[in-house]
Amino acid sequence: MKIKNNIAVSDSGFIFNPSTGESFSVNPISKQIMEWMSEGKSDSDIIDLLVKDYATDKDTVEKDLNDFIELLKSYQLVEELKE
Repeated sequence: MKIKNNIAVSDSGFIFNPSTGESFSVNPISKQIMEWMSEGKSDSDIIDLLVKDYATDKDTVEKDLNDFIELLKSYQLVEELKE
């Protein structure tokens, strides 16, 4: 998954979807995940980075990341990576 090109994300974590006119706010960790997704990092790369940066286990990070991605999908903020 990657963040759609037209999605605007501010430094403070404010997200704007011009296609729908909706806006959202995310916390710093979610903003970092979205940046990594925009860079084309894979889910497994993001999981590894989060486990390395935060005192948590891989299973928890994987579940939380999958939940977050499903939320992003529901708001039409992501698209499949093109290979």
